[in-house]
Amino acid sequence: MSHYAGPLLTRDAAEALLAARSRGDAAWTGSLDLGRSSGAAELGPEDWGWRGVRYPYPGKLKDRTIYHWDGDEFAAVSRYSGALIKLIPTAWGAPTFEIDGIKMLPTSKESPVDDARRKVALVEPRGKAVLDTCGGLGYFAACCLDAGVAHIQSFEKNADVLWLRTLNPWSPDPDAPDYGGRLRLEHADVSHAIVAIPDASFDAVLHDPPRFGIAGELYSQAFYEQLARVLRRGGRLFHYTGSPNKLTSGRDVPREVLKRLEKAGFRAHLALDGVLATRR
Repeated sequence: MSHYAGPLLTRDAAEALLAARSRGDAAWTGSLDLGRSSGAAELGPEDWGWRGVRYPYPGKLKDRTIYHWDGDEFAAVSRYSGALIKLIPTAWGAPTFEIDGIKMLPTSKESPVDDARRKVALVEPRGKAVLDTCGGLGYFAACCLDAGVAHIQSFEKNADVLWLRTLNPWSPDPDAPDYGGRLRLEHADVSHAIVAIPDASFDAVLHDPPRFGIAGELYSQAFYEQLARVLRRGGRLFHYTGSPNKLTSGRDVPREVLKRLEKAGFRAHLALDGVLATRR
C-alpha cells in the first residue's frame, strides 16, 4: 500500500486552524502530520490549502481521534472488521493504536518511539540482520533503520494494522528511497511463516507479541524453539511481555517466558518490561 500524503487532523489542530480563520489570519503555521514537521496552511473564508490542495474546514471533531481526508470528508482513522482498530493521538506526536479499546503501545510516560528505541538498543542492531516478528505500527523497525540495521524483516498478521501504517507518518515506508530496501514488510502470521525461514538467518530478534490471552501461540515452547533455530549463536532477542498483574491474572508471564526461552537454548534475564535473551 502507498503511504498517505494528505493532512492529518486532531481536535486540537482543527481548533487551532479554525481559530486562526476567525482571527482573520491569512495563514496558520503548525503540524498536520502528527508532529513530524511544521508547515503553513493558507486560509480562505470557505476552505484552506495545504501542499497545493484545498480542503473544507472540518466540523466538530472527537477527542482521542485522528482524521484523514478520504476524498469526500475528514474521516476517522479507524476500521471495524471483527474488531475496532483505531489510531490514537498522544502527547508525544507519534500515535499509538487500540484494538477494541485496548491500547497496544505504552504511552503514559514517553513517546512510543522513544520506548521502542530503548528496547531496540538492547539488541544492538547496527550492521545486523534483524527479525521483527510482530511489526505493529513499525516503531521497532523505524528505530532499527535509524540505528543502521543492515536488513530488517518484519511480519504483521493484521491487515488493518498495515492500513494504519499507511496513514501514520511515524511508520516507516518500506519503499522509501532513504531506506535503500533495508526494510521488508510481509503480511503474514509469523507463527506460520517462521518455519520457512532458513536456520541461522538473523543476528537479532525483536518479539513484541499481543498479550498472552490473545496470541498464546507466540509464547509457546514450539515458537521459541523456532526463534532459536533462525537466530545465529550469540544473537540477541528482546521479548516484550509487559507487566501483567500477577494477583489478577494468577500468572507470572515474564518468568514463564524466561524459563521457556532457556529451555529453547537461550541465556535469559528480565530487562525493561520484557526478557532479554542470548542464543547459546
